[in-house]
Amino acid sequence: MYKPLPLEVIALNQPVPVNVWDPKGVLLLRKGEPITSEQHRGHLMLHAPMVRESDWQAWSYSYTAELDRMVRTNESISRIAGLTHMVEVRAAPTEDDERAHRVWPDLHATLATLLHQAGDESQFLKRLQQVAQRAERCWRSSPDESLLALVQLLFDVRVGYSTTHALLSAGICELLAPAAGLSPAEQSSLFRAALSMNIGMTRTHDAMARQGSALSEAQRQAVHEHPALGVAALKRFGVRDPLWLQLVGDHHERSDGTGYPEGKRIGGTAQRLLQMADGYVARLSPRQGRGGLLSQQVARELYLGPEGQPDPLGALFVKQIGFYPPGSYVRLASGELGVVARRGARAHAPLVFAIVGRQGLALGEPVLRDTQDPAFEIKASLAPGEVKVLVNVPRLIARL
Repeated sequence: MYKPLPLEVIALNQPVPVNVWDPKGVLLLRKGEPITSEQHRGHLMLHAPMVRESDWQAWSYSYTAELDRMVRTNESISRIAGLTHMVEVRAAPTEDDERAHRVWPDLHATLATLLHQAGDESQFLKRLQQVAQRAERCWRSSPDESLLALVQLLFDVRVGYSTTHALLSAGICELLAPAAGLSPAEQSSLFRAALSMNIGMTRTHDAMARQGSALSEAQRQAVHEHPALGVAALKRFGVRDPLWLQLVGDHHERSDGTGYPEGKRIGGTAQRLLQMADGYVARLSPRQGRGGLLSQQVARELYLGPEGQPDPLGALFVKQIGFYPPGSYVRLASGELGVVARRGARAHAPLVFAIVGRQGLALGEPVLRDTQDPAFEIKASLAPGEVKVLVNVPRLIARL
């Protein structure tokens, strides 16, 4: 299948990012070759230039991904306005690629084994680094799909909570850290700390998520001790990165000294990002005896900060993640219920798949709604238990 190519978007003397064909499949211009003059452009247009549909999708995907990256990392307006379609083409995700719905269950299973400290300890660090590198690639190439897949995993009480918590917390840190000004080395340490911060109590963490009763004394002790136990375990497994170890050891300390286990006064940017991600995921997660807190409520509290005043990192969180992260549920002005599919240009206006119609019946085919349209604007966040429709995550991701 071919699509017409608007040659006017291609600058002169720049390598074209895709092969250019005529309608009969004759190659007019090879990928990497330039249009050398307006006369050359006119000659190509006489042949009705086309591109293969898969190349067009990859080109569009690369352009929109770069535009999204520039907006979310606070690039200047002039640089954003100067972005042309002459971007390096990355393959658009397809069903045959490592798409989010394939990557995350696999990584979840591998990381769960590591966090439960099963297997050969001498291979722990190598295997954790492999998980981290693969997870980082997925977050960078498919952030919305990754949020959708992992938030939905978070809502599934059959899945090990501690591992989902780790993967989602690390991803949120990955999305926030560049805009917060962390260096690449600091971003790497933060990501790995998020993956491993609860290694000192993984089994207890899973059990606490499933119980409706108050914590036992043994559980309270495990919670208090897990930062130090986590650091000790990571050192035993060969971790020598001082920032990684510090973040794990201090992720429950507070700037006013009221945290634990030592009551330190800590408040660095990397630590605050880790605490924000940790708290956000924990509060969004449904527990035995209560549903998860509404995403809009949690995001607003992060925005205001502990003192009830606008917080710069909280504002950054809302800008990057939005009030309604992909994978969460919302009610629309149309009366439909939906699952958030992709973050929007504005924090309160994502793209949503409507999955329940206004009559309360499941839709046979999810319908994509732009919530910037007043007819489909979001009226409320919904707890997972309020939506009685099973979400087919691979099917939704395939349609994004």
